[in-house]
Amino acid sequence: MPKWLYDMGLNAYEYSLTRGINIKEETARLIGQQASKYDIAVSVHAPYYINLASPEKEKAEKSIQYILDSLEVATWLGANRIVFHPGSCARMSRQKANENIINMLKQLVNQAKDYLQSGLLLCPETMGKINQIGTLDEILYFCTLHENIIPTLDFGHIHARGLGAINSKDDYVKILDKVENAIGYERTRNFHSHFSHIEFTERGEKKHWTLSDTEYGPEFSFLAEVIIERDLTPIIICESRGVMAEDALRLKNIYEEKITLSNNVNI
Repeated sequence: MPKWLYDMGLNAYEYSLTRGINIKEETARLIGQQASKYDIAVSVHAPYYINLASPEKEKAEKSIQYILDSLEVATWLGANRIVFHPGSCARMSRQKANENIINMLKQLVNQAKDYLQSGLLLCPETMGKINQIGTLDEILYFCTLHENIIPTLDFGHIHARGLGAINSKDDYVKILDKVENAIGYERTRNFHSHFSHIEFTERGEKKHWTLSDTEYGPEFSFLAEVIIERDLTPIIICESRGVMAEDALRLKNIYEEKITLSNNVNI
């Protein structure tokens, strides 16, 4: 996989543990060696079934263990960040669900201190469905709990959850201003990101689409401009439906074209 990505002209890869943690250490270390050889930045997406909001102690503690296990896999892969979904409200109030997540994150930080001291980052993700915990404000509050927690800004999710919230460059500016105000420039500079066009309903996210599906948003070129102007260095993972690698290359090309244009501006 790393060589294939390199040959395509890509330089980031998110290893998916979303359906379960079943990779062998030997295999993971081989992937990590290849990623290092071809200069591929690796991240890990922890299992989808994590729910730190669960009112059931056993389930919440299992969720912590899934994240700890994902951190261990990350060390084998040479990854430096773990993406995870915080949880959902179920029958709880939103306030209670957030309180549960905050308590579990504090416990996680304590149990994961060796991983965090080695530089690994925990990256809770902004979520697209309205009943899920994961508004931008919620994620940014979680990030204030420890310096090694940084956001996964899924701009498609933010757009969908806001029922079409990102329509201009200024919309991206406002989002990143909010991030920087919450966690400072240096951590904002290093944010993790997912990007795709997303269809939504009144309940938020419905379906991921491709960059060619232009009836859906958000538009990446505005984000590329803001990243360049602010000298940000995020890792951006494309989540287009069925054509992730191909659309990732399109995103990279848009970004590089914007850099060329900015370098040609006479001031």
